[in-house]
Amino acid sequence: LDDFNSQEIANTVWAYAKVGHSSPILFDAISHKAMEKLDDFNSQNIANTVWAYAKAGHSSPKLFKAISHKAIKKLDNFNSQEIGNTVWAFAKVGHHSPELFDAISHKAMKILYTFNSQGIANTVWAYAKAGHSSPEL
Repeated sequence: LDDFNSQEIANTVWAYAKVGHSSPILFDAISHKAMEKLDDFNSQNIANTVWAYAKAGHSSPKLFKAISHKAIKKLDNFNSQEIGNTVWAFAKVGHHSPELFDAISHKAMKILYTFNSQGIANTVWAYAKAGHSSPEL
């Protein structure tokens, strides 16, 4: 894992989650490595990583907290799918991040016309599941 770049880290956990292969030891190790390299993560790497952890049902509160702060800083680069997948993942694992949800609601309103029906459904579900009110959405 030391030689993995941010995309390789994200792709690895995404692939394991996609095929439904549980590997808690790998997910724990990747969590630590991802936090070390989080500055290099782009919006797709962030969205794919949190999606993978949520899909795999693998809790990593420290990683989600670190990603929350990083995602807010990089939110201008997120597209509608990345927004939907990110908030879905945070809600799915039960990681509350009001600052991230507030920032995403502002961003989502600016690009609402780019959301497809699945993206809207994921986003609305996530806000409801998280119990996070966003009147503007």
